[in-house]
Parts: sequence; C-alpha cells; structure tokens
Amino acid sequence: MAPRVMGSTVTVATYNVHRWTGMNGRRRADPARAGFVLSEMDADVFALQEVIRPFSGDDPLGSIADALGMHLAFAVTRIHKRGQLGNAILSRFPISGISVLDISHSRLERRGALAAQFEPRDGERFGVIATHLSLVDRTRRRQVEELLQHPQFDAGPAVLLGDMNSWRDCPATRKLDEHLGKHHNEEWPASFPAPRPMLALDRIYAREAKIVEVYSHDSPAARKASDHLPVVARIELDPASREFEESAESAESES
Repeated sequence: MAPRVMGSTVTVATYNVHRWTGMNGRRRADPARAGFVLSEMDADVFALQEVIRPFSGDDPLGSIADALGMHLAFAVTRIHKRGQLGNAILSRFPISGISVLDISHSRLERRGALAAQFEPRDGERFGVIATHLSLVDRTRRRQVEELLQHPQFDAGPAVLLGDMNSWRDCPATRKLDEHLGKHHNEEWPASFPAPRPMLALDRIYAREAKIVEVYSHDSPAARKASDHLPVVARIELDPASREFEESAESAESES
C-alpha cells in the first residue's frame, strides 16, 4: 500500500459487527454487508468488535481490509465454534506497534482490548485502543481502571473506542468521563439496537486530543448488517497548537 500521511484531523469509527450475522444474529454470516457499511463511512481508523475469523477457508476480515486498502491488526478474545472471536483495528496509516490486553475477570465472559500505535511524524505518537467491555457493572469498572493505566495514554494523543456496554450512568462511565475528554454533544449518539437505536453502547473517548464531531452512522445498510450501528468521530490531534495558529491568524488579520 502507498504510504499515507496522517494530518492534524483523523476520523475514527467503532463498529460491533455481531459476528457478521446481521441484525438478529440468526442469518447466515455475510461479512460483505459489514464491509459495505465500512466503505460508506470512509474513516481513517476502524475499531471492530465481535469479529469472527474462521479456522479454515477464506478470511473475511483480511478480504475486507484488502478491499478497503487498509492495514490490519487482530487479537483473539475467545474461541467460538465458528472460529476465532476478537477485536480488530483497520487503518489507512501504517501501524508501528500493537499490544493486547486480557481484561477478563470471569471464565464465562472473556473480554479483551487491542491497542495500536501510529507515528504520524518524527517523535510524535498517536494511539488507538479498541475494546469490548463487560455486561456486568462491577467488572466493567475494573476493566476501565485497567485500560486507563495503559502506557498509550502517556505517550501522546490517544483514543479509546468500542462497545462499552454502558446504557446508563454507572461507575465505569463516570470514570471514563472524568479521565478522558468528552465530546461536544450533550448526549452520546444512540447505536443499539440498529433498527431502532435507543441505547448509546458504542462510544469514543480521547485524551490529549479533541473530539469535534461524533455521530452514529445510520444508513439502510447499517440497520441490517449488525445489531449495532457504527459510531464515528472526527478527532483533532493537536487542538492546542491549532487554537494558537487560529488566534495568531486572527490577530494578524485585525492588525
């Protein structure tokens, strides 16, 4: 793939693809539907949850990455009867490093996180941490505490995104709001269930970066491809520098 340079603004998206099985999980797996939804969004970086990679035969995740011209990272969370189940990151930019976190606190509910590091310019770093948190409040709080200790948050601008399973105010949500930057909206965009979204399960947080826009991608295809809608955010990686440049330009025009 031809090298692509990361600018000061990056578009990221999180999408629970529901094992490629569509809205109700009863249809035959059809990864092409989810792949089409990804192509609609045209984001720079995608975090995917509930990704299935079969034990044998064609690899749908690899095929989607190739079709979109994106780099790929994948981490197994557990073994499913149809293959490996886990989290994935697709990126238009080369990935300079990855790390995998096991945030499971129960043998019955395996959970994980996948972190990718990017180096947009010499000496600069940008991190993306993709995760799928627990359904249990107490476990979800412990998982958030572990994720916030990841070194990526101390190495420059970073984004945490994924299926947070937070449908109401809870200790995990409050901790994320306290430690990571909030978006410009008053409410998170609803993403579940896809045909009639009511719950904001899928969220995007940033640290040392500014979320200037966040919304759910609600298209006819997205309403059928999974039980979740994707959530998209536009991120400014260096908002302080940009504010300084804008103020300088304003002062120059006034003089």
